[in-house]
Amino acid sequence: MPKQNVRGDSRRARRQEDAPYESGEIIEEDVVMDDGPKRGSNQMADGDAKLQAAEGGDRKRRHRHHRKDDGDRHHRQKKHHHHHHHGRHQNYYDKMEPCATFDAMNLKKDLLKGIYAYGFEKPSAIQQRAIRPIVQGRDVIAQSQSGTGKTAVFSIASLQLLDETSRDVQVLVLSPTRELAEQSQRVMQALGDFMNVNCHACIGGKSLGNDLKELERGGVQVVSGTPGRVYDLIRRNSLNMGNLKAMILDEADEMLSRGFKEQIYDIYRFLPPSCQVVLMSATLPSTVIEMTRKFMNDPIKILVKRDELTLEGIKQFFIAVEKEEWKFDTLCDLYDTLTITQAVIFCNTRQKVDWLAEKMKENNFTVSAMHGDMDQEQRDKVMEEFRSGSSRVLIATDIWGRGIDVQQVSLVICYDLPTNRELYIHRIGRSGRFGRKGIAINFVKDEDVRLLKDIEQFYSTQIDEMPANVSDLM
Repeated sequence: MPKQNVRGDSRRARRQEDAPYESGEIIEEDVVMDDGPKRGSNQMADGDAKLQAAEGGDRKRRHRHHRKDDGDRHHRQKKHHHHHHHGRHQNYYDKMEPCATFDAMNLKKDLLKGIYAYGFEKPSAIQQRAIRPIVQGRDVIAQSQSGTGKTAVFSIASLQLLDETSRDVQVLVLSPTRELAEQSQRVMQALGDFMNVNCHACIGGKSLGNDLKELERGGVQVVSGTPGRVYDLIRRNSLNMGNLKAMILDEADEMLSRGFKEQIYDIYRFLPPSCQVVLMSATLPSTVIEMTRKFMNDPIKILVKRDELTLEGIKQFFIAVEKEEWKFDTLCDLYDTLTITQAVIFCNTRQKVDWLAEKMKENNFTVSAMHGDMDQEQRDKVMEEFRSGSSRVLIATDIWGRGIDVQQVSLVICYDLPTNRELYIHRIGRSGRFGRKGIAINFVKDEDVRLLKDIEQFYSTQIDEMPANVSDLM
């Protein structure tokens, strides 16, 4: 069996000289090679694995200017790299400008039908820039916040890459929360409505037996899941990665901060060498950068600048509350305004969510609550009630702020200001998705004033004191 050229290694091959991307679209070049997990290593013959292990030790702390004895291996990889990519994105180099319409993306007819039926009219900034390079087979790092339409980026690109005649799993989407994994599955299934495609969500808290049955029956082409359950299914040999075309890491920063690093690295080892990796992340901390260096091959980095994000069109206000106890009365006064549409109220802790929901109910207000301590069945029930509109006010922790899309939400209240400013856009970004208008109201105690100013500065935005006629603005 010829040695598999593990694509994680071929990152060392320099970017093709004939392929200059616009500045700012390429992730910084690697200087130091790292000894990361090797793709496909779990599915290799023993000899190959040993050969790689030997190479791995030799590879540590080596610069891109390789030692002489490494020359011919470097040449081999470089040749492989050209062979692997050259034909595939020839056209893409000619035109780097964004695709202003879905029609211009050369997508399958049935996929286009699904996109328009879903209600999309014009691609968002990130969709205009990121879909095409993914379809061209490139590894892509897309840095953008919630509400910019990034789920549709990897959904549309994945559906375009799929071979509908094959019953194998071809796309794997990993998400930090069960809700997000289910949402991605729903979006892909809906966009692929006119195609012959089957997407399945594999998440903890749901029946393992059901996942095993679905996968063993065959015909699941897209798996959207959380790292723990997905790795479990791979280990049981139920999820076969042999024909995987693309792995999508959604909210990569959040996955790493939730402690999924080990499982993600374990899953990575099962990827076939030719598999594409696409990474979505709101922020790029060093842990995410390290992962891109280990997993990705010559990635294109696409950054949607903050002015294209969703704070645009959202009116942001604050209400000064002298002390914590006053927040509750303020919320009760606002309740009638909240129920004009649907509202989400964010608290910083699970205990606070439970406490506030109880207190509201005691005062005869109808609210529902959701946080990470609840079991899956409860969380599903709450989401279902909220989606259908039978519950109109949802009190939640930041787990909900990560990309769960409910169309009707146009009001968000930060009962507590978020503990860090990055979380702010995840909460607020919900209320103005895809250009819809929204209102955000922040309860601010004296000691929060500095944090509020910090948020204003960070997002170059303006947060005014709430006017008396706020309901007229909705």
